[in-house]
Amino acid sequence: MKKICVNIVIILLIFCINFLYIPQANAYTEEEKILLQSWRLVNEAYVDDSFNHQNWWQVRQEFLKKPLHDREETYNAIREMLALLDDPYTRLLPPENYHNLQITTSGELSGIGLQISINPENNQLEVVTPLPSSPAELAGIQPRDQIITIDGIDTHTLTLDEAANKIRGEIGTNVILEIKPKDKDNLKTYELTRDRLSLSSVNYNLDKSNPRYPIGYVRLNQFSANATQDLAHAIVDLEKKGVKGYILDLRNNPGGLLQAGIDIARLWLEPSTIVYTVNRQGILGSYDADGDAITDKPLVVLVNQGSASASEILAGALQDNHRGVLMGEKTFGKGLIQSLFELPAGAGIAVTVAKYETPSHKDINKLGITPDRIVTQEPISYFEIGTEKDLQYQSALAYLTMKN
Repeated sequence: MKKICVNIVIILLIFCINFLYIPQANAYTEEEKILLQSWRLVNEAYVDDSFNHQNWWQVRQEFLKKPLHDREETYNAIREMLALLDDPYTRLLPPENYHNLQITTSGELSGIGLQISINPENNQLEVVTPLPSSPAELAGIQPRDQIITIDGIDTHTLTLDEAANKIRGEIGTNVILEIKPKDKDNLKTYELTRDRLSLSSVNYNLDKSNPRYPIGYVRLNQFSANATQDLAHAIVDLEKKGVKGYILDLRNNPGGLLQAGIDIARLWLEPSTIVYTVNRQGILGSYDADGDAITDKPLVVLVNQGSASASEILAGALQDNHRGVLMGEKTFGKGLIQSLFELPAGAGIAVTVAKYETPSHKDINKLGITPDRIVTQEPISYFEIGTEKDLQYQSALAYLTMKN
């Protein structure tokens, strides 16, 4: 009996000693907690469960050994950790960047009007699209132009958000960009003055060039929080004016809110699948149209290399469901979905949580969507859209008129 009691005491002592060495949550500093929260969000949600063939637990342990004396050191450690995923869309958003992103999707912004991305094929910062009537658009900067330096700083040394932050600034201040135009070897230097930007989601008008067949032209600039309401209003107004068909212009639309893309697709579609999502377990989910379309008039959708993300979700849904004819050039090819998570003190982290497939199960990431009718277009200014110089627009008009 005494022997049994002694063994129990020894076991209890060992348990107590081991318990003392279990790391407790309150043993972490505030900086370590932010690092761990970022790690955990990726661990739980990231689309690739191999984490780009990284041992993600070992990554956690290694980064906890780093000295994190202040917030900047913490942010740098998080950036370094996320870089191991080799995914430019999974990224840290310091408070200013997180705030700017929220402003952008709400429809307000100031700067020079560039939507930018990092090309995953060459890690080069490039233009997705300039915003209409922005300083960048008026200067002649085009989609897929490569941004080599910002105020003399090599963009290869910057993350996507660092580059965006350097391009932004107070109204009236200048920024100097060194740019390599798409498909050209020469570099061009632009000195642009930052200004207040108009982010109106929708512009529309009635084209009466053929009085017997008026066409409603709707340009969707961005999938912001108010885009669905604005587009629905435009369609209702054009219906009252007796349109016979529509041109939906998604050219140089870089995307925005996923939900806006889904809701806008529902305006055009009868009950059908809009898009499939595929998570890290390979499990398919879907977003569907389950009501009546707001109009059943013939539709042409204009796309080009600046049509990305939510634009491609919408274009793919309309094409695969045979609701509209896609016309123009192959789209950008961003088939990944990010979720935003808030971190302490106003920061955030964007994590790629899924990829998407069109209703016919096409994975368009890095591939883009090929239009039903290819119509190439030399760069034109914002003020030339919808004019005789706009060959894609003119082709859409001709198609709708001849078909009917």
